[in-house]
Amino acid sequence: MQNYTPPTPPRRTIRLTRRGRTALIATGAVVAVTAVAVPLLSTDDKKEPQALVIPEGWRTGQVYAAMDKALALPAGSSKKSLEKARLKLPNDASGNPEGYLFPATYPIDKKSTPVSLLSYMVDTANKKFGGGTVTAGAERNAMNVYQTVTVASIVQAEAATKADMGRVARVIYNRLDRGMPLQMDSTINYALNRSTLRTSENDTQLESPYNTYARMGLPPTPIANPGEEAMRAAVAPTQGDWLYFVTVKPGDTRFTADYEEHKRNVAEFNRAHKGASASSG
Repeated sequence: MQNYTPPTPPRRTIRLTRRGRTALIATGAVVAVTAVAVPLLSTDDKKEPQALVIPEGWRTGQVYAAMDKALALPAGSSKKSLEKARLKLPNDASGNPEGYLFPATYPIDKKSTPVSLLSYMVDTANKKFGGGTVTAGAERNAMNVYQTVTVASIVQAEAATKADMGRVARVIYNRLDRGMPLQMDSTINYALNRSTLRTSENDTQLESPYNTYARMGLPPTPIANPGEEAMRAAVAPTQGDWLYFVTVKPGDTRFTADYEEHKRNVAEFNRAHKGASASSG
């Protein structure tokens, strides 16, 4: 049983979203649509540098694995380098770089190391997130910057399109303002280290600080590394009274403040998903 009393009719079986996310690692001179180019870490005029592409929405585990592969290191090497990296993270992060490994294209060469890459990613995030616009926006939303990055990470994971990001952020703030649990499937997926369209009733009873069905407020850390669009949405969310949303089908995410309407939208999603499962089976 969940350890909260919802202020609206029971919602335990109603999911805000049903989304999965696929990601892509690239090495070589590759440009990712969701990545932002940053200056070279080091250069070799005689060779075209390889590039490590970190897409928006990747978790730290995916970043570490990509770094190990790009640098031809044994698995786990990049994660172990955290101990000596001395990353410039917020105090609230307690040494966890989740949310601050900024999505971008990072050229690498023989001088690149896990420490140099991690430091550059975090320094880039601090530059992107440390400006006056972000600070002022965070204060306007009664948040600090680290909490705003956490909101942005949820927006990154939940929004089906960039156009939806501002509305997803507004749902998060509206639910927090009303003392409602966030009930985001993406936070449970993070706790279970997975990405899925389905969240079961058992999943919502998971004992984890990232279970936003059973626990109030934001999760303790970001759940991914958000990009600029998601951060912009978290700083300046779209105005609206929405409390629920569900992506019924690609390109059709429905936002509403009415619980009964949301149930109908979820029922439509379930019918469409069941039909797709039957046809593919």
